[in-house]
Amino acid sequence: MPVLTLLTDPARADLPADAAARLPTAWGAGEPRWLSPGTAVQVPLAGTVRTEEQAELRELWSRRGVDAVVQPRVLRRRVLVADMDSTMVQQECIDELAAHAGVGEQVSAITAAAMNGELDFAAALRARVALLAGLPTSVVDTVLAERITLTPGARELVATMRAHGARTALVSGGFVPFTAAVAARVGFDEHRANVLLEQDGAFTGTVQEPVVGREAKVAALEEITAALGLTPRDAMAVGDGANDLDMLRRAGTGVALHAKPVVADQCDVRVDHGDLTALLYLQGYAEEEFVGR
Repeated sequence: MPVLTLLTDPARADLPADAAARLPTAWGAGEPRWLSPGTAVQVPLAGTVRTEEQAELRELWSRRGVDAVVQPRVLRRRVLVADMDSTMVQQECIDELAAHAGVGEQVSAITAAAMNGELDFAAALRARVALLAGLPTSVVDTVLAERITLTPGARELVATMRAHGARTALVSGGFVPFTAAVAARVGFDEHRANVLLEQDGAFTGTVQEPVVGREAKVAALEEITAALGLTPRDAMAVGDGANDLDMLRRAGTGVALHAKPVVADQCDVRVDHGDLTALLYLQGYAEEEFVGR
């Protein structure tokens, strides 16, 4: 039986109490289950919802600041593989480094094009890293302390899934010093990212090969699930950029979170308004089950 989840930003919590009653009668909406009053509700559907109807429903509710997601069924996933930049944290770490190097605008433009799928990710990464040559490595600690903030719901998502036996991994096209710090802050089991090469306390402007990009994210998803005797269909993945797209397609639940248009348009599960706790609601967790608050 398909299930519709309606959810909004917990900071607003303005989802109407009669939200389930507003669905087409042909869908055979069952008894709603409120996962969090004003924030998330799940509704079982007896009827079939065609793809074009789902798109219309998503657009209709999106105008009200609500995400509408139809899933064949609700499953609690046993693995979480998450992107970092603009997903688990609210910034692009390389852009913050570039600002300190005085090349912020140049790097930000390349980042935006790469995340929109307009440039090859690996080539774009090398080009951006080259602009960091000579930057003191100590700047990483400054950026982490002063600029990098967690996305709301990050700790709750990871802590709740881990409390229920899931393996959690932060897999980024960014850099190890950042993933190490963010993984520790949030509580991930493991992290993978690119290595910025350095010499005499400064970055050389090069990255260790091979680059962790689109293919590496899929490989990480496959390796982590296989090590647990699972498949990618047992996993949830979340990301926002073009280099996340293959990973999102391979996972059992691939969530495009506040994603770039090229990504959002190709993903069935989109969260445009909620925060990272949306990934828990989509698995059927109620707010009182959240861990880490």
